[in-house]
Amino acid sequence: MNIELNAEFFPKYESFLPYYEKIAAYTFSLLHVPSSYEIDVSFVDEDTIQQLNRDYRNKDSVTDVISFAYNDGENPVSFSYQEDALQILGEIYICIPRAIKQAEEIGNSLGRELCFLFAHGLLHLLGYDHMNDEEAKEMFSLQNQILEILGGDYGNETIN
Repeated sequence: MNIELNAEFFPKYESFLPYYEKIAAYTFSLLHVPSSYEIDVSFVDEDTIQQLNRDYRNKDSVTDVISFAYNDGENPVSFSYQEDALQILGEIYICIPRAIKQAEEIGNSLGRELCFLFAHGLLHLLGYDHMNDEEAKEMFSLQNQILEILGGDYGNETIN
């Protein structure tokens, strides 16, 4: 498993890569997904995420995280893959300014919010959704279980 982190516009958050690797490794193990995948993660601003949301989801608004699964609709456990070659699972875009606002609003640390958004995006890449109550219950339960692997250590990033 490999995570490519693009923090070009928000370089101070590159420190989250080890947390994301830990979250992904645990999630893949928990869900019995082969670990021969690459995940591309980009930290973006509000304009960029709004454009992605508008262009690909027909929603002209800022959101916190957007995921694009390369094998959308397929179960990653059953993807055909080569043991010796990484295949791209998908892309996750996390809006840093939105994450900061949300962390302030709900009283989370920014670190927890960024880990939560990554776990949320990763579950979307793995085929989970929250379009109805049953799906939401399953996905949010998994998110909470996944975040427990960090034992409350979400990095020392604060909002300021």
